[in-house]
Amino acid sequence: MQAAMALAGAGCALAMWPLLAQMGPNRATPGPETVDVDLRGIQPGSMKVVRWRGLPVFVRRRTPQEIEEARTTALADLPDRLARNAMLPQTALAFDSNRSKEGHEEWLVVTGLCTHLGCVLSGPPSATSSEAWFCPCHAARFDVSGRVRAGPARTNLEVPRHEFLSWDKLKIG
Repeated sequence: MQAAMALAGAGCALAMWPLLAQMGPNRATPGPETVDVDLRGIQPGSMKVVRWRGLPVFVRRRTPQEIEEARTTALADLPDRLARNAMLPQTALAFDSNRSKEGHEEWLVVTGLCTHLGCVLSGPPSATSSEAWFCPCHAARFDVSGRVRAGPARTNLEVPRHEFLSWDKLKIG
């Protein structure tokens, strides 16, 4: 009787094996991609573009004046009032403090694709412009916090998961 029970238990385990094995991750799927970014050499008011998951990511070092401008922008002036920060709840508001990391306010990390139709953003349309990014396809404009300010885009630029490993090294992903 005990031998029959043991054999039945082994048979059950063997029958369940394919079901349990299919629940694991696919070995052909790569793990979450991360990119390390060297922040040395990025001057205030400039940025570096890196590739992450096939997307351009803008790492901008903001000036104190840009930070002040971003911090004093009223939510009522924004078409999209959500932060769109992968590290915060979906309902977090688009305050500049919710789009940059505490203690690293001079750095802004955003995906560099227009949220209207996915065009790659470029620098401001003119030297006197108060916007940081401009969509050359349909003229959407984004401020120094990556928030949409004008044009057909209706949502802010996404802030991907990132962390500062040291004062000069950033990890995206």
